[in-house]
Amino acid sequence: MIPGVLYGRGKQPHAICVEERELRRVLTGDHGLHAILDVSLDKQKTTHASILKDYQVHPVRGYVTHIDLQEVRLDQPIQAQVVVELVGDPEGVKEGGVLSQVQREINVEALPLEIPERLELDVSGMAIGDTMRLADLPAHEGVTYLDDPEETVLATVGAPTQIVEPEPEEEELAEGEELPEGEVPEGEEAPEGAAEAPAEPEADAAGEQGTTE
Repeated sequence: MIPGVLYGRGKQPHAICVEERELRRVLTGDHGLHAILDVSLDKQKTTHASILKDYQVHPVRGYVTHIDLQEVRLDQPIQAQVVVELVGDPEGVKEGGVLSQVQREINVEALPLEIPERLELDVSGMAIGDTMRLADLPAHEGVTYLDDPEETVLATVGAPTQIVEPEPEEEELAEGEELPEGEVPEGEEAPEGAAEAPAEPEADAAGEQGTTE
């Protein structure tokens, strides 16, 4: 059993518990997380139409540990977040571009039973450099998009990343150019006897012969 809270429309919240198997069955149906849940409370004959408002998951094992439900009226619109799913193979990707989904969810308003599980955006016609916004998302009957249609970017196709190899530090000698005296081209050894001659000895301050600095 999963513990939770049912928040009513201006009523006192109710502490509830739901069988885990039954909750999973409902939330993995056609409407997903936007499914309408009929909640029955002890000592009450009527059910409460509710939606999943929030839930907590165990950080290690991944199962649901707590749920929050919100009671709704089926004849009044509600606001929710709906996932945008990209479909199609963009022309720009075939040419080497990269498809990026910028915004994955949008805010919508609709009647509880008309909230879609997902909204599909066809990106097959996108070329490199193209951008698709909320204004390009087809209208869905009974659903109102609440985000800015021009400012909300959903998908882009960027140019492929180019790897520029660094130029070598040592430039090859131009034809006919000679190396400075004493230097040897890279990869070659200096001939015997061509080592740099030692510096000429200089007399010290006292002028003694045979001494060097």
